[in-house]
Order: sequence, then structure tokens, then C-alpha cells
Amino acid sequence: MSAPANPYQQFLSRLSKKRPTSESSRHARRAYQNKKRVSLSTTVMALCVVFLFLPLAVIVFYSFNEAKGMVWTGFSLGWYERLFLGSEKLWTSFGNSLVIAFASAFVSTVLGTLASIGVNWYRFRFRAYIQTISFLPMVLPEVIIGISMLIFFSAVNIPLGMTTIFIAHTTFCLPFVFLMVLARLDEFDFSIIEASRDLGANEQQTLFKVIIPAIMPGILSAFLMSVTMSLEDFVITFFVSGPGSTTLPLYVFSMVRYGISPVINALSFVMILGTMLIAFFLKDFLKNIAASK
Repeated sequence: MSAPANPYQQFLSRLSKKRPTSESSRHARRAYQNKKRVSLSTTVMALCVVFLFLPLAVIVFYSFNEAKGMVWTGFSLGWYERLFLGSEKLWTSFGNSLVIAFASAFVSTVLGTLASIGVNWYRFRFRAYIQTISFLPMVLPEVIIGISMLIFFSAVNIPLGMTTIFIAHTTFCLPFVFLMVLARLDEFDFSIIEASRDLGANEQQTLFKVIIPAIMPGILSAFLMSVTMSLEDFVITFFVSGPGSTTLPLYVFSMVRYGISPVINALSFVMILGTMLIAFFLKDFLKNIAASK
């Protein structure tokens, strides 16, 4: 009769036995092992990220340079002091850009949303032509749009200034809002409209209490995109601007012609930091908007 096995040896023998694994666990292990391998798509994505963010890192780095050139001479906050205490014209142009951006984005969002609802909801003559014509500002070069706007304002005797920039930016952003909201309406469930009518809602109540809340994610996306496009536009603004209506891109261009000033680097870092803070504090709101799609 053999002696009973040592409990420690029994414990080791149990650990050494291979337990049968399920099919799902094998697939999960295989997928995890494949993720650890460096693929072509991962490499291309990493290169694109470096290509996009490396210039921003260079701008931030040289905004703290003591000298004006590209040679590092020492850490300094002098350019930020000059930005906040000695750049009144720059902040004036930045304020002009903000006013025009939000005003033109608001008007273009309202008009584009109503236009997309009307085109998608109703059937009328020349409906297809209106959709085609609305896309022209998206495909035409900005130089042509700027020159045509300048000729139009000169023909109707409208003096160039903040008003002409506002009209030009609204006209330029309107097709983008129209397209984004129209794409949202293509996924709209029109049975909700029938339910609202069965409950006694009229056309105006259905519009403001059913349709617009349902497509609000697309409307907000179009508004934010219009603000971004208006803030960075230079070509159209260059043709339709007048005295006292200098925006930030025009002011930066006038500074670059006489040499790149590190004040622009400091302003760029402030704008990047502001954008990151806005995105951080609005992340929960943006998640709720994305989840409601």
C-alpha cells in the first residue's frame, strides 16, 4: 500500500494541470495578443498625430524663449507680459473675431436649420436646384467668394467693415450648417411627428418641441463648426474688411509680414490652453449630446 501524497505536492499537481478554456476566452486572448503587435494602421496614426501636434509643441516651446529668434537663449515670460500688457490692438482684433464668429454662427445656424427642415419636410418646385446651389460656396475657392462679395458690396454701396464681414461669414457658413443638419434629418424618425399630431400638436409646436430637440446634436455641431470656420478665415475677410474691422487672422498676417513675433506664439499657447479647458469642463455635456444621437 502506497503512502498518501504530501498535501504540498497535491497542491502543486493541481496548479500544473491545464484547465480547459472556453472558446470566448481563447478569442479574447488572441485579440489581446494581436493588439500588442504594431500594425501599419497604428504606425500611420502615430505619424499623423506627430505631424499634427509637433508644430503646436514647437510654438509652445519658443513662446518661453527669451530671444526673438529660433535660438534658445533662456527661459522667460516676457512675451506673455507683452501679450497681456502691451498688445491692445491684438486683443481688439481678437474681440472683433469673437463677435463676428458667434454672431455669424448663430444666424447661419438658425437659417441653415430652418432651410434644411423645409427642404427635407416639404416638397415643392426647384427643391433639387436649391439643394445643388446651396453647396456651391463649399466647393468654390474662397478667393472667388471674397471677390464676388467685394463686387456685390461695392455695387449696393455698403461700406466695408464689421457688417460686411458678418454677412460674408454668414453666407460662407450657411451651406455647412445646411448640410450637417440635413444629414441629421435623414436619420430622423418621422413617426414621432405623426405621434405629436395625434396628440393635438400643431405645426409650430411640432417644430419647436419635437423636431428641433431631436436634431439638437446636429445643430450644436453645426454651430461649433461655424464658429471655428469664422475664427480662422482669412481670405474672405481680407477682401470684405474695412477700416476698424481688423480680425485676428488679419492682424497676425500684418505682424508676420515684418517678422514672426513670439507674441503670436504666446497667444497661440493661450488659445490652445483655453480650448483644452473648455473641452475639459464641457466633456460631460458633450457626452450627453453624443449619447442622445
